[in-house]
Amino acid sequence: MRFARTIAAAGMLVLAVVAGTAHADWRKAYPELTFAVVPAENADGVLQRYEPMMAYMAKELGVPVKLRVVNDYAAVIEGLRTGQVHYAHLGPAAYARAQIVTKGGVEPMVTVVNSEGVIGYFSVLYVRANDAAQKLDDLKGRNLCLVDPNSASGNNVPRHAMDKRGIDPESFFAKVVYSGSHENAVIALQQGTCDGAFNWWNTEIESNLQRMAAKKMVKPEDFRIVFKSDLIPGSPTVVIAAAPAEMKAAIRQALMDAPVKGKDAFLRLSDGKATGYAAVKADDYKVMIELVEFVDRMRKKAK
Repeated sequence: MRFARTIAAAGMLVLAVVAGTAHADWRKAYPELTFAVVPAENADGVLQRYEPMMAYMAKELGVPVKLRVVNDYAAVIEGLRTGQVHYAHLGPAAYARAQIVTKGGVEPMVTVVNSEGVIGYFSVLYVRANDAAQKLDDLKGRNLCLVDPNSASGNNVPRHAMDKRGIDPESFFAKVVYSGSHENAVIALQQGTCDGAFNWWNTEIESNLQRMAAKKMVKPEDFRIVFKSDLIPGSPTVVIAAAPAEMKAAIRQALMDAPVKGKDAFLRLSDGKATGYAAVKADDYKVMIELVEFVDRMRKKAK
């Protein structure tokens, strides 16, 4: 069977259209799917990273798949809650938040296995290489960059780790800033807007900093890590719970098959660093729901 594939980009939307596919029952109810992602880099980088995967998914599923790039996790969660987004890539804390907001209306399907065969990643705190700070505590009275309120590595995990050290970020640091993305946090650190910046980190060769270096945006040697968290559960690709079982199974299977059947598209997502997908379930993220609830309690106490 031949498939005609077209990707049309309009602003922040990419449409992958597939013709000539036989329609199953779920395809009649969902003639087009929307996948959402929050950019960890600039918009052009996100489109280049995800366009091939949208084409692959459209081919495998037999329906158009639209890519929606949104400003923050809250927008993705709202899209999932209202059904305007059918499946999405979320950080583990954002998934936990989505579970709470939608009252169990989203289900995790898969997460990426990194270059060392590990499922999960870390939160690290960067400082400039020439900074005198050697540990998190050395940044007292200085400026800190977080990422997004619903980011695991860029907010929730750091706040939990600081609380265990007896640190209240808003009083410990001179200023706490949400940069909006992992790239922006590193850029703010580079420019001196902040003196420490939290970011995601998988391995020595797989991190946001390494991706930025590959794009000639920064030099890795200009930064040092002064804090590294415990392992965080892997960022899941989730689907709305209200979707038909057949549709959820088809999306999950297409993703699991991607490292072989859509190899180039799959490798593009991680700059060739990931090795595959692993299936995940809600129970794998109980610790993240507890962490999000902890952060909520801290916010209420601060008011």
